[in-house]
Amino acid sequence: MQAPKLINKQLTLEKIKQPIALEMKEFELCFRDALKTKVALLDRITYYLAHRKGKQMRPMFVLLSAKIFGDINASTYRAASMVELLHTATLVHDDVVDDSMKRRSFFSINALWKNKIAVLVGDYLFSRGLLISVEHKEYEVLELLSNTIKQMSEGELLQMSKARKLDITEDVYYEIIRKKTASFVGAACAVGAQTASQDAAAIEHMSKLGEAIGMAFQIKDDLLDYGKGGIGKPVGIDIKEKKLTLPIIHAMNNASRAEKRAIARLIKRGGKKKSAVRRVIDFAEEKGGIAYAQERMLEYRTEAVSMLRDLPQNDARDALEQLLIFVTERKK
Repeated sequence: MQAPKLINKQLTLEKIKQPIALEMKEFELCFRDALKTKVALLDRITYYLAHRKGKQMRPMFVLLSAKIFGDINASTYRAASMVELLHTATLVHDDVVDDSMKRRSFFSINALWKNKIAVLVGDYLFSRGLLISVEHKEYEVLELLSNTIKQMSEGELLQMSKARKLDITEDVYYEIIRKKTASFVGAACAVGAQTASQDAAAIEHMSKLGEAIGMAFQIKDDLLDYGKGGIGKPVGIDIKEKKLTLPIIHAMNNASRAEKRAIARLIKRGGKKKSAVRRVIDFAEEKGGIAYAQERMLEYRTEAVSMLRDLPQNDARDALEQLLIFVTERKK
C-alpha cells in the first residue's frame, strides 16, 4: 500500500485539540462529575486521579470520531467519560499487577494507598463506567465496551502465559496487542461515531480505523522501550518484565540457536542488570528487530490514514489524522 501524503504540521496535543477545545473542557466537567462519591477515602483518591490526568487521547478519539459525522452531544460526553473511566481503571489495576510505584512521574494509587485499596478503586471505576450506559439505557455502548474489556483481559493473560515460556510468535504478538490496545482504541472511535450517526457501516469503519491506529500506537509504545530514556517509562521495562515484543521476536527469528539461548537466558533472569538489558536492546538492533518493528508500525499507520481519507473531510477528520501522526511519532 502506497503511503498517502500526511498533513505536515508541528504537532502538539493542544494544536490537535483545537477543533474540540471547548468540548474537551465540557468532557472534563462530565468526567469529574462521574467520579464523585460520598465515600470520603474514595473521593480523595478519585480527586487525585482527576488531577493527575494524562494526555486524554482516548476521549479525544471519541469526540473527534463523533464530530466527523455530526454534532457532539450529551451522549458523546457520556461515552467519552465511560472510555476514560474504563481506561483509568485498567491503569490502576496494571500498576498493581506490575507493582509499579509511579505512572507519568506521579505516584501510583497502590504506592500511596496499597494494593487492596487500589484494586477496589479500579473495580469502582469499572463499575461506574459501565453504569453510566445502564443509567441512560445506552445498551449498544455497554455491549461494545464490555466486550472490549473482555478482550483486554484476554490479551493481558495471553501475554503473561507466553512470558513464562518465552515462546511468543509474531502472529501471537499481534493477537495480544490487538486485544490489549487496538480493541480499546477501536471501541473509542466506534462509540464516538455511534453518538452522532446511525450509519452502521460508518460505525464499523470507525471501529476498524481505531483498531489500525491502536496497532500502530502499541508497536510504537513497544519501540520506545528500546530508546535511550525520557520516554515516560524506564528503558527496558518490558525486558525486565519478560515481555517479548516485536523487536525481540523478529531478532530471535533471525538469530542462531546459540544466540537465541543466550538472549533467552538474559530475559528469563528478568534483565536485573543494566548491562543485560543493554545487551538485549543491542541484539534487537543488530538483528534488524527495531527497524522491522518501525516498518510494521508505519504500515499500520498508512492503513489508518487511507481509511481516514475515506471519511468526510472536515476539521475533525484532519485533527484525527494529526492525532494518529502524533501517537506514532511521539518520544514518550
